Amino acid sequence: MSLNDAIKTYHDFLTDDMALESQGQLDLQLEQRGLFFGDRPLSTVLRPRFLTPQQYNFLRRAIRPLLGGFAKISEAAVADPEFLQQFRLLDWEEELVQIDPGFSSHTPLSRLDAFFLTDSGTMQFTEYNAEVPAASAYNDVLTKVFLGLPVMGKFLHEYVVRSLMTRHDVLHVLLYAYKEWGGTDRPNIAILDWREVPTYSEFELFIRFFHGQGFDCRIVDPRDVEYKDGRLVAGDFHINLIYKRVLITELIERGGLDHPVVQAVRDGIVCMVNPFRCKILYKKTSLAVLSDEKNAHMFSKDELQAIQSHIPWTRTVEERKTNYNDLPVDLIPFILKYQERFVLKPNDDYGGRGIVLGWQTNTGGWEKAVQDALKSPYVVQQRVPIPEEPYPSIVDGRLQIFDRMLDTAPFIFYGDYVDGCLTRLSTDPLLNVSAGGGSSVPTFIVEKR
Repeated sequence: MSLNDAIKTYHDFLTDDMALESQGQLDLQLEQRGLFFGDRPLSTVLRPRFLTPQQYNFLRRAIRPLLGGFAKISEAAVADPEFLQQFRLLDWEEELVQIDPGFSSHTPLSRLDAFFLTDSGTMQFTEYNAEVPAASAYNDVLTKVFLGLPVMGKFLHEYVVRSLMTRHDVLHVLLYAYKEWGGTDRPNIAILDWREVPTYSEFELFIRFFHGQGFDCRIVDPRDVEYKDGRLVAGDFHINLIYKRVLITELIERGGLDHPVVQAVRDGIVCMVNPFRCKILYKKTSLAVLSDEKNAHMFSKDELQAIQSHIPWTRTVEERKTNYNDLPVDLIPFILKYQERFVLKPNDDYGGRGIVLGWQTNTGGWEKAVQDALKSPYVVQQRVPIPEEPYPSIVDGRLQIFDRMLDTAPFIFYGDYVDGCLTRLSTDPLLNVSAGGGSSVPTFIVEKR
């Protein structure tokens, strides 16, 4: 089956009247269901992302050995202080990752962000969101919204459409970690983050889902918790399971290492997912550790093949010699000379902040960026091709279809397997909704009837 044929069929159903009717329903559903990132609607286009069963299976199979590699380097970092230095953690982070979370996985809930060229079957994973992977609930509800659009009713006559829901996976992971941690009762779940974050509306979607499954759950601001009498509480709510959405760095910057949450986790009073150890793989340097030739001996043949096929060449920015395409290079002079091949990324940031694209920067700006990167932990990563697909939208009351860049961000559960996929669209190569632009769409597996 041709993916392009499925896309063309969908677009052909979008007559002017059908497009306006579908847009009206989309707008209404986004408003009624709270599908906004801050004050911006999550989706501004009229077509979901399509993948063929073969493409989705390729995605799932390609990731499995990579996850084994990630697990190996994270476990080695906890066990070996010298190896841990490769990740460039701060002193307080090194202290926190030594806290035993009470369960085995360092990243029970995570998301890999990739660029997948479906025509050629090439896929490159550029970031591992191992700390607070967002959008699972957003994605589920967007899926329901797009399935109900008038144009989808027409499309379903021609194609079988399979949705990829994931909120149930999140709940299962939370409960599995809680049980492994030693929990025997029905947990009280706290979704932990600041009340002013733009993703607050997603927490409300999770609350509805958890309540629907019979669990007591509340959204809790870290400023409102206390650790007293051997219990972590927020008002009259006793917390024994935390679904952590707050960034560890922000929690420590605002509350310090003696924050009640840190104390309760350290004392084994509360189960927290993801644990502090997720910080290891959240660092951009995790891709450098994975792809650096000096660590190749750690991996199996399948893991090495997956790393070489799907992880772009990534190195921590430092004065050293390394290999590039199996040839020795002096790192700093090399990336200065070939800036159009590379991107610089801060070791610990999100939302596209601090990223410098070599091909969009003049020589002087790139030289300064590299010098700055030497002073603060940064990675340099090889540029990867960004795919584009046509997406329809209503502009000034008329249907327009034009190409948008898109990424492929599969959700990972138990640090072990893929279930579901986030897709983000943009006209900017950073492709990040948090950075102030772009659009999210649900991903469907489609087959010709």
